[in-house]
Amino acid sequence: MRSAMSIVLGIILAAASVGARAQAKPSGAAVAPVAKAATAKPAKKAATKAPAKSESSGPAAGVASAQTEQKAARRDPFESLVGRQKSLADAAKNLPPGKAGLQVESLRLDGIVKAPNGMIAVVTNPQLRTYFLREGDQLYDGRVEKIAMDGVSFHELGKDAFGKPVERQVNKRIYSSAGEQQ
Repeated sequence: MRSAMSIVLGIILAAASVGARAQAKPSGAAVAPVAKAATAKPAKKAATKAPAKSESSGPAAGVASAQTEQKAARRDPFESLVGRQKSLADAAKNLPPGKAGLQVESLRLDGIVKAPNGMIAVVTNPQLRTYFLREGDQLYDGRVEKIAMDGVSFHELGKDAFGKPVERQVNKRIYSSAGEQQ
């Protein structure tokens, strides 16, 4: 009789703990009403078993959070191992102020002015700050070669994907034609 009662009580406690987890209630709250109905001896067993289950769910939750952190730390398999964009973003954080911190790739040509002492190019950076460039001005990754009425020619110094130094001419025009990047 007593063993049948303890089996039934165990089944009720297991069902209550599963229901409590499904409703996101603490398992101790679900055990308390059942423990009052039972005798003192099975109530102690239930009280000792219930915290063990909640402790086992605690480390499982910790393992799940560790797995999500590990997934976040993994790299994207489709992203290039040699990331040009990442290096540009890292370099942009530590740029010097003024013209010396301008990058040729990120400049937008807004206009060109003919002055008595030469041509002046009006450019903006990604933060929408305006700068006036003259021929020969040194930038972060290059210099201004030539300023004409329709565009500006830059001499850009950089590195390729393998770290080899690369020099190239970059032309930025005010009115770009179809297929041309600005």
